[in-house]
Amino acid sequence: MTEATTPAITCQNLWQVFGPGANDALAEALARSGGDAEAAAAELRDKGLIPAVQDASFEVREGELFVIMGLSGSGKSTLIRCISQLLPGTGGEIRIEGDNVVGASKKRLTELRRRKLGMVFQHFGLFPHMTVAENVAYPLKVQGVGRKERRARAQEVISLVGLEGREDSFPRQLSGGQRQRVGIARSLAVNPDIWFLDEPFSALDPLIRRQLQDEFLRIQATLKKSIVFITHDIAEALKLADRIAIMRDGKIVQIGTPTEIVLNPVDDYVREFSKDVAKGRHAKVASVMRAGVEEQGPDDPGLTAGMTLDTALARCMQLYQPVPVRDASGAIVGTVQPSDLAAALQVDDT
Repeated sequence: MTEATTPAITCQNLWQVFGPGANDALAEALARSGGDAEAAAAELRDKGLIPAVQDASFEVREGELFVIMGLSGSGKSTLIRCISQLLPGTGGEIRIEGDNVVGASKKRLTELRRRKLGMVFQHFGLFPHMTVAENVAYPLKVQGVGRKERRARAQEVISLVGLEGREDSFPRQLSGGQRQRVGIARSLAVNPDIWFLDEPFSALDPLIRRQLQDEFLRIQATLKKSIVFITHDIAEALKLADRIAIMRDGKIVQIGTPTEIVLNPVDDYVREFSKDVAKGRHAKVASVMRAGVEEQGPDDPGLTAGMTLDTALARCMQLYQPVPVRDASGAIVGTVQPSDLAAALQVDDT
């Protein structure tokens, strides 16, 4: 694998088992089962141990926004803590840009977190006695960056997250959404290559949450970080992700693009997540088109392969003439444009 194609993160057969003697118990269970993860997990549970993450393997590509989702207790937060080495994995391998970090020294991990990894969690963890600018600049202070330079960098990321004018405010003077923006800015101050976010918006009101999702996408379009984002919300996952990994009982059951998750769920568990999703908002024309050039009609509504089905349908409906609308007695009471019907079903994502 060349440097250009090295994934930002590689997890290979990662396990996290809680309980006394977990390391030895996992090795013995895998040996007895011949590497069968299901059998090994069952043996561990029989011993009273908890296999919170089971044999997880995946890659996060450079610049990719990779979402891990699942219900409470599915293992998603434990998984992100293993990747970031806040928890040492019980078994398997974790590589950060090709460098194996399992068993790395405390000094090496501290250096990684200070210079390469950014982290944002559901609880903001701001210092109440520090201003916004001081909170954001704190990681740079830990690195030994001079006051003038760290203030300039703090101002840069404060502007990036839309908090200009609040630099000298204290956390108690901010709304929940503003405090979360400070947390995001603080994690970006050191310009990390890889960004971990564990349900960062889940404690916020729905409107603020949607606004921060939009802001987050804008930031990612600018910075193009490699991101692992944890959520339990399928709508949030579909809105943000390049790819999604869905977890159940410590196992990854499906990895795919939003379109693949919505249109081709691998089992009833994944299907249940997406059953209420408006498929036309996430599925693309490419997923239903026929390859090659066939005989075409005279109309061309300008469809593209990356267009959502909702948008494509609205474009096609513009080609049709108004149709009559009747009352209960059959009398014509008006007309409707087919394109208006399609437009009324679309959700405004702006």
